[in-house]
Amino acid sequence: MSKPIVIREYARLTTEQVENTLDLAHVSASAFEWLCELSAQFSRNGARLLQLDGKRALKWDSYVGVLETPCGTRIEIVPKHHEEGDCLQKGRHLLRKLIQRALNLDSRQTSVASIELFDAPLSEWVMAQFLAELDLLVKRGVRFDYQRVEEEQRFLRGQLNVVAQMRQRPGRQHYFQIRHDVFQPDRAENRLLKSALEQVAKSTRDANNWRLAAELRAMLSDLPASRQIDLDFRAWSTDRLMAHYQAIKPWCELILNQQMPLAVSGEWRGMSMLFPMEKLFERYVEGWLRNCLVPGAELITQGKGGGESLCKQGSKPVFKLKPDFLVDNDGRRWVLDAKWKRAAQGAEKKKEALREADFYQLFAYGHKYLDGKGELALIYPRTRQFDQPLPPFDYSPDLRLWALPFDLDADRLLIDDEMQFTDCMRAAMGTAPLDQAVIPG
Repeated sequence: MSKPIVIREYARLTTEQVENTLDLAHVSASAFEWLCELSAQFSRNGARLLQLDGKRALKWDSYVGVLETPCGTRIEIVPKHHEEGDCLQKGRHLLRKLIQRALNLDSRQTSVASIELFDAPLSEWVMAQFLAELDLLVKRGVRFDYQRVEEEQRFLRGQLNVVAQMRQRPGRQHYFQIRHDVFQPDRAENRLLKSALEQVAKSTRDANNWRLAAELRAMLSDLPASRQIDLDFRAWSTDRLMAHYQAIKPWCELILNQQMPLAVSGEWRGMSMLFPMEKLFERYVEGWLRNCLVPGAELITQGKGGGESLCKQGSKPVFKLKPDFLVDNDGRRWVLDAKWKRAAQGAEKKKEALREADFYQLFAYGHKYLDGKGELALIYPRTRQFDQPLPPFDYSPDLRLWALPFDLDADRLLIDDEMQFTDCMRAAMGTAPLDQAVIPG
């Protein structure tokens, strides 16, 4: 079995013989051709996975995760965020932390220490978490349910199906058409767990994961797998009798590609899962804000924001404006936008880390959501080139924009004391300086 290829965002993949690094790696010709086809599929859906860089090279975009090609090549992509120390381990650590927060995953084995010790690709980590939750669920007991069965038997059991019995063919009157309830584990939740377990058993390359998956398969051998995954997920019960199933549901969704990862078609795909880094970063910042805002402050996310548009054509709105975050507190409002972008390498001025298009976008938000008066903020990941809040940019005397770094290692947003938004958060922190505050667990 070939060794997995490990790269990070914006790395180059080439068919030429090169020494593999996080920024440049060799792939086979068959994997190269398949990646080109996959990129074309993404393009048709309005996304960009990678781009051609000459005839024999591809440049990866800002998707992270794990991808497996039909020829068996497994590619692991980690965030391009750390430039010092063990970048691979730090990248894996960061990616798992972002995924756990972004998808609201409950994990029993993802303390800081355990994450650092679990030096394995993302897919193995996900499968380990699923298996741990499934093992605990099986020990607590798999939920059974009554299923209505209609069948023909020589004996009477349950209720006689009178209509079917009257239509019985001559010579078969000694058979009974009956209906009765059977108490069995064949229900939507268990079928989905069995499907996810089969997927894990087929895909894992970790000895511990394989051994636990084999044990659980033996325990759940009588369970059928799901034939209609979407329908079974919609039928997943949330009543109190199924409370012990809730912790495993997100991991099950993750493995069966029902969550954020973009599914890659084909039975061979194994544990392929891709995450857009900008979405992971945006959701992580959202979780941080929810923990840090003062009581009474309301956080409105992009999917729940107002319906402002850039302009109208008659009565029809044109070009919807959807900021990542709107914060309302005590009659005041702030607009914040998270951007997964890095400072330009070798930049002499920090403002070169910013993009003109972002400023135009926030300018529109300021006039449509703040009526041209107030504060806006662009939140970027903290890097060595961008490690302090910048002085405010004034659109007008009443409207200004801040550029703020978010430290992903320390879980903190660096905010200038002059920014009014600071007061909206500091009250929840007590007397601790905001730039030293770490979000709760």
